[in-house]
Amino acid sequence: MTDIYKFLQFIFLIFLAACNGNENMGDRPNILLIIIDDLGWKDVGFMGSKFYETPVIDKLAEGGVIFTQAYASASNCAPSRACMMSGQWTPRHGIYTVGSSERGSSSERKLIPVQNNTILADSCYTLAEALHDAGYVTCHAGKWHLGIDPCSQGFDVNIGGSEAGNPGSYYPPYGNVNLEAPAEGYYLTNLIMDKVLEFVENTDNHPFFLYYSPYAVHTPINPVKSLIPKYKNKEEWNGQKNIEYATMIENLDTQLGRLLDLLEEKGKLSKTIIIFSSDNGGVYRITKQWPLRAGKGSYYEGGIREPMFIYWEGKVREETKNETPVSNLDFYPTILELAGINIPEGKILDGKSLVPLITGSGSLSERPLFWHFPVYIEGGNMETQDSIFRTRPGSVIRYGDWKLIEYFENGDLELYNLVEDTGEQINLAGKESIKLNELHEILNGWRKTLNAPVPTKYNPEYNEN
Repeated sequence: MTDIYKFLQFIFLIFLAACNGNENMGDRPNILLIIIDDLGWKDVGFMGSKFYETPVIDKLAEGGVIFTQAYASASNCAPSRACMMSGQWTPRHGIYTVGSSERGSSSERKLIPVQNNTILADSCYTLAEALHDAGYVTCHAGKWHLGIDPCSQGFDVNIGGSEAGNPGSYYPPYGNVNLEAPAEGYYLTNLIMDKVLEFVENTDNHPFFLYYSPYAVHTPINPVKSLIPKYKNKEEWNGQKNIEYATMIENLDTQLGRLLDLLEEKGKLSKTIIIFSSDNGGVYRITKQWPLRAGKGSYYEGGIREPMFIYWEGKVREETKNETPVSNLDFYPTILELAGINIPEGKILDGKSLVPLITGSGSLSERPLFWHFPVYIEGGNMETQDSIFRTRPGSVIRYGDWKLIEYFENGDLELYNLVEDTGEQINLAGKESIKLNELHEILNGWRKTLNAPVPTKYNPEYNEN
């Protein structure tokens, strides 16, 4: 498809959106949902990093509400994104991990894991579809990872998204990403932003939903070569010292600056809601999130707690930090409420709108947050439960200050007070029986309500030694 044909097709989509939308579309805000891939809780300046440099992101965060206890709904890419786009817990869509659920060596898996879905079903009414049907022009940019084409689930424009979870390289040829480099050595993150700017330029005054999810900073770790010298002699901070990864983060920040500059130039920034977060924790061998334990793939805090803020000039409280535990499941109802769109009849949403928290109009009632992972993910390290798997089959509940982890292989239970022990070093399961039983009962009830599958069949290939 030629560039001119793509442009004409896009103009036609805007025309259709204008015809299908209601009379008040001009009053509705733009929505910019920024989900960075594998960015850890402390991998940005506004969360405390003294090694990675993110001045653009930090300034934006300071102008909004920063959530210090924000969570992804899963500890790796595809299930987290499926939950966010569907607004639903993992047992409702069945995407629990990336690829096969039988990850790692069979001889080390005691149970036969639940079968994993790899594609978000067409029957799932996504956030993008809800906004599209309300008259928004919708664009996906970067990583999709939930099927072949995001345009089948509510997006008018797709920039480089597919079933792929990462590029072959950030330098051309990009491998899994179907985008053509405009010049030799052209960095993928920059190219995706070039295309995003084209989209924004062509929306005129029509409200848009832009799901900006560049593949960065997922592996492969391909440094931005021009930035390497500035980090070579930089002092390590809190376990963070990866120079090549630091250049990827800084370049990402620079690209976001280009987008914000264009929005400001076009008079759109004040009309744009911006939600920033990550899909899961940082990769432990690449970056550390101390005092949080472990990283991506683990259901300790380092694998699921994320950097997050919400910004909307003049509408959201500025320079505010909020300690309420929230989830990316909350994005769907929050965005619909801010856009003045009713939740579609019959649509089940497992999150809550965060509007009272960001406007200062109220608070959220204390609620449990849940995670369900009836599969295996290999690649354990010194901070995971064992050195073989980042996590084994189990479920997790966080309720108030407390967190309970249940493992299905042996019925092991771990109970942590996250206020007194953020790093999850002291298992209180043997000392706090009342709290343990309370959380375990709620967790069991939740699984029963959702008919969440629990693996129980013994794996005959398991080697107990």
